Amino acid sequence: MISSSRQQRTISGVARVEGFGYWSGQDVGVEFRPAPPDTGIAFFRSDAGPGRRIPALVRHRVEVPRRTSLREGGVRVDMVEHVLAALAGLQIDNCEIWVDNPEMPGCDGSSQPFVDALDDAGSVSQHVPRKQLTVRRPLRVGDQHCWVEARPARAAGLTAECHIDYGPTGPIQRQSLALTITPESFRRELAAARTFVLDEEAAWMRRQGLGARVTCRDLLVFDDSGPIDNPLRFADECVRHKTLDLIGDLALAGYDLSGHFVAHCSGHRLNAELVARLLAEAAQDGLARSA
Repeated sequence: MISSSRQQRTISGVARVEGFGYWSGQDVGVEFRPAPPDTGIAFFRSDAGPGRRIPALVRHRVEVPRRTSLREGGVRVDMVEHVLAALAGLQIDNCEIWVDNPEMPGCDGSSQPFVDALDDAGSVSQHVPRKQLTVRRPLRVGDQHCWVEARPARAAGLTAECHIDYGPTGPIQRQSLALTITPESFRRELAAARTFVLDEEAAWMRRQGLGARVTCRDLLVFDDSGPIDNPLRFADECVRHKTLDLIGDLALAGYDLSGHFVAHCSGHRLNAELVARLLAEAAQDGLARSA
């Protein structure tokens, strides 16, 4: 069901973050700019000519392994999930994101640099109701091994519950986390949680010519004894980062979501599939009510 919730928000001024893309190795600058009510979140590729607007909506998502990418009119932006998580976590609904390269900066592998920049810019209420999609019945996508599910919540708001399991012999133990998402809890519990990979995965990517500039100080790389040359920020940092990714992917709904979302060994593809199914069911419900 679609209804109104809080007032929409945008940022008070311009914020900027610079770095390089993990996959491409290219330098990139991201500039966040205020946007009018009801315009949502959209990326603008300043290097691709004027008017290259890519709305941050699930219908613009394209399948790319291990990250969330969006495309419109042949122009793409890559690895947007940490940016979207920061905006959604802080409840910033309308924002233009101007970039001068396709891939977002990896920074430290978390949303923290984006949260810091957005907090420095400040936010402002726009006195226009924000639309909210409320989960009315359970909906699951995936299989018995990897799945994500939306369930009705007992109270308004979004609760995220994530579980990861890389097997009994690996360096990453089973981890679980459940959290009601508010700007305060996002800043405190999720924003600083970093991307992680296994050492053999990182080696494979380097052999493919990917991640050439990335070191073990830029994200968490696990060997058999744990993270290499990079201490954990949380004992359960991996599941916290998976929760952060889930928040970024759920933002592709374009609405506030009210429900309890449970992800078991899920990833970007399944997260986006769930969003698309939720939107389709909400549209169908609207058609049924108007018939």
